[in-house]
Amino acid sequence: MPKASSARAEGRSAVRRYRLQDESAVRELLDADRLPGQPRCTPQALAAAPRGPTCFPGWTRPARPRVSVLTDAADRPRGVIAILVWSDVHAGLISGLHAREDPAALRALLGHALAVLADCPLIEAFVGGPPGPLGPGGLPRAHRPATHQALQQAGFAGRPEGVYLHRLLPESAAAEPLPAKLVADVFPHDWPPGHRLILREAGLPVAEALVGVAPDHTATVCWIETLPNHRGQGLGRALLAQALALLAEQGAREVALVVDDPGQQACGGHAPDLFASFGFSFVDQLWSYEYRRPAPRERPTA
Repeated sequence: MPKASSARAEGRSAVRRYRLQDESAVRELLDADRLPGQPRCTPQALAAAPRGPTCFPGWTRPARPRVSVLTDAADRPRGVIAILVWSDVHAGLISGLHAREDPAALRALLGHALAVLADCPLIEAFVGGPPGPLGPGGLPRAHRPATHQALQQAGFAGRPEGVYLHRLLPESAAAEPLPAKLVADVFPHDWPPGHRLILREAGLPVAEALVGVAPDHTATVCWIETLPNHRGQGLGRALLAQALALLAEQGAREVALVVDDPGQQACGGHAPDLFASFGFSFVDQLWSYEYRRPAPRERPTA
């Protein structure tokens, strides 16, 4: 595996390992790509990034994280890429890529990633997840066209995975009315930090939401789901109303969520009906990508 310091970009730039003194510049790079309602990157969030999530069900070993920066001639970061690699499944993940939409910097960072992951037949990039300080849960294609193009030029195949929605919350919590009846039990949740709302019938959970508020007053609906055999009864609407009222009570001023059902991609730049009725608007379509190396040809036997 090549050393990060040996990778050269156009001009007098180089790719090297992330260092603690890069923190401020890297946070600026992440915030430059921030979408409405996405929390700003804090030092704590950036410090936790290389640690995970790095292990998935069925994968026996945790990932080896690697964060690298592309520097200019004065050794200042002008781009950053975060990579995870799993040795037991020979798979890699590009979990973050930021370079202020500079095509040359993006090409250099992707070239570095492909070299680092040279032994991986499958490399994924921007796999889905809830919005957070390190990304919105996918690549917002319209907001980051140069990154989308750089991934395609590097051989990645992309596909839409969800839509990113956003709405403002009233400054007064009283202006975000609670539903006529509080329908869900509320519990604190450790990771991601926030609160879990559970709606029960006959003592059994039938609908659930997870929400959280960041220090900068941005909020996220990490997920909201109703069991299939309980849909169409207005449970999701009641649960979302309670969740938004809870966020407003906790000081949130804006909220974002991702609808990650690929079937919703036909929304044509509009929020799905339930969320539109609560004032959410469409921001962008989120894409994920994968790169598959061709299997080596077997040599014919004599």
